[in-house]
Amino acid sequence: MKYTVLLTAPYMLPFLDRFRPVLEKYGLELIVPEVHERMEETDLLKYAGRFDGAICGDDRYTARVLEACTPRLKVISKWGTGVDSIDAEACSRLNVRLCRTPNAFTTPVADTVLGYVLAFARRGPWMDAAMKRGEWRKIPGKSLSECTLGVIGIGNIGKAVTRRAKAFGMRVLGTDIIEIDHVFLSESGIEMTSLEKLLSNSDFVTVNCDLNPTSRHLMNSNTFSLMKPGAVLINTARGPIVDENALVAALRSGQVGGAALDVFEHEPLPLESPLMKMDNVMLAPHNSNSSPTAWERIHWNTIRNLVEGLGLEYKEGSEKNG
Repeated sequence: MKYTVLLTAPYMLPFLDRFRPVLEKYGLELIVPEVHERMEETDLLKYAGRFDGAICGDDRYTARVLEACTPRLKVISKWGTGVDSIDAEACSRLNVRLCRTPNAFTTPVADTVLGYVLAFARRGPWMDAAMKRGEWRKIPGKSLSECTLGVIGIGNIGKAVTRRAKAFGMRVLGTDIIEIDHVFLSESGIEMTSLEKLLSNSDFVTVNCDLNPTSRHLMNSNTFSLMKPGAVLINTARGPIVDENALVAALRSGQVGGAALDVFEHEPLPLESPLMKMDNVMLAPHNSNSSPTAWERIHWNTIRNLVEGLGLEYKEGSEKNG
């Protein structure tokens, strides 16, 4: 039986020549639209009813889209971990299997967080910029052992960030809405506390929680006011966890000393965003997951999830033939 698959995962599109022959061996025909970062609701509705399975990135599979695509649509295979752009409740109601790759980017994202901490603590980017302006200016920095890191969300990435920070001698505070494994707590030396105490005592605050109704705009004008004056916010999780307008105000007032942002409420970040012109802000284009090894594993895991979601048997070694 032939199935049709809508493939819109941006990280897979450049390597389509590798994947197409493998998918064809399973009898899968591809629809491959032009994708700029993600497919919005209106983009997906154009293909409603034309595909049996989907390989997607952060596409907006809303209830409206899912209702239009079913009953033909059987499986959505998400490239990566986060599925906040997909209406999971609607998937369940409409019998659409939703798959992802848990723990996909733990290592590169944790490395990115520590890279930002080091950049702000040691002031490397700012001294580099000054030197290139012809200024011989020694900008004071800090040792990480003098600093406290607050980790919001102690999942796989939060744990990996904690281990890296402790290796640098940092004091680490953590907070989460679920109970954390006591073995990790005792081995890592992280101090679990409330969000309020974490914010008021941390020199750096890193957001590493999922985006859900409890975390949307978790960082807002109220929580920014609780932060230790001059502290730095790091967000490599999901953009809407941070209220960007409130962040801009807190940065301008000096309440927040700096920010490192890999994700944004609207992506790509609009060129007119005030964040674009702030000297105390480091920006990246949702790229903290960058890792050839991790990407390769996720490419094939995503294909496996799709194949099995369509009720087919995945053949081990397919990736060697890709």
